[in-house]
Amino acid sequence: MIPIQDIVPRRTFPIVTISLIVINTLVFLFELSLPEPMREALVFHLGVVPARYTDPHFASLHSYPLLPYLAFFTAMFLHGGWVHLIGNMWTLWIFGDNVEDRMGHARFLIFYLICGLVATLVHIWMHPDSRVPVIGASGAISGVLGAYYAMFPLARVIVMVPIFFFPFFFEVPAILYIGFWYLMQLFSGTLSVIHEQVAGGVAWWAHVGGFVAGLLLHRLFCLGRKGCFRDEARPWGVQYSLGEKFNR
Repeated sequence: MIPIQDIVPRRTFPIVTISLIVINTLVFLFELSLPEPMREALVFHLGVVPARYTDPHFASLHSYPLLPYLAFFTAMFLHGGWVHLIGNMWTLWIFGDNVEDRMGHARFLIFYLICGLVATLVHIWMHPDSRVPVIGASGAISGVLGAYYAMFPLARVIVMVPIFFFPFFFEVPAILYIGFWYLMQLFSGTLSVIHEQVAGGVAWWAHVGGFVAGLLLHRLFCLGRKGCFRDEARPWGVQYSLGEKFNR
């Protein structure tokens, strides 16, 4: 299922969400401008390599002062290809604006970065010996999905399902769409532990960790904000007005 859009209206301009999308895109274009050896070195040193934090010998050979700690944040803005980038940024655009709207701009940015940090730590914990760099915004975006899941469980998400090369569109409640997505991450992450490798080149446990972090922390970032959860209780089947739906 590919998400196309949600129908939750927003009340403020999502400056942080758009800025994150622009920054990630510019960084990726910079990556593409580099010769392949330099690009690989950039990913290795600015991405998170779990063995760098668990294997002192490996760390002594492949670390520079402070860089391993900065990598926890720089890794969130690196991507491995167009599909990786577009998939992450599209998901952030669909779900991030509403979470930002409820939390506020500054709180949302801090929330996003914390979820990305927790996601990376969970990946290191589950794959401590891995020497494969972890990059991408998906851990932080998983936190956004966790917050959206809790804040707008009955919101409808329009998804596209390709069947025999023909696109079919459906409306599903966020609680089902995101819940199914999370179970897939958990299942794939479990397989990656059984096979003792990052299955399919995807940091599944980073997704799981980020989602749980978002689910647990989102209310902390909404403290004192009136209307932070005003739309979450709207009954399933109640339509938004045209003014609400297109005020996006």
